[in-house]
Amino acid sequence: MPRPRRIRRIFFNPSTTYFKPAGISLAHLQDSILTREELEVIRLIDLEQTEQKKAGKKMKISQPTLSRLLTSARKKIADALINAKAIKIQGGNFKMVQPRGEGLGVGKGRGFGGRGRMGRFAAGPGGICKCPNCGYEEPQVRSQPCMGKKCPKCQTQMIRG
Repeated sequence: MPRPRRIRRIFFNPSTTYFKPAGISLAHLQDSILTREELEVIRLIDLEQTEQKKAGKKMKISQPTLSRLLTSARKKIADALINAKAIKIQGGNFKMVQPRGEGLGVGKGRGFGGRGRMGRFAAGPGGICKCPNCGYEEPQVRSQPCMGKKCPKCQTQMIRG
């Protein structure tokens, strides 16, 4: 009995999951199914030009497994392009992971750079909302950001002053 597959980590969720050749109706097309992890490998290696070892570590899989996924994905894409097939992105054994980096939890409090929910844009309680165009000022109201208000005089978006 083979051991269970490791869950692969992916960081990208495509907004479009179906690609087809122009001018051919869906009824006349065959599908080439690309898994989400294969798409992630293509994205990391071919688009972002990440080294295979680093990409494997990022996805929490070995470099040989990543290489097999890459070969499989490229073969499916080439088959779809050469033989006029549709590419359908679906399935796989994966877990969506939020990308880490500045402002998303690198040991800085609750994961927002240690500056609260608004990151570097928050100015704390109190303060004034100011029109950058005509200079009109009004007190800032809690839970109503200045950027969401318009100046009553000139209808310009207000800023925190």
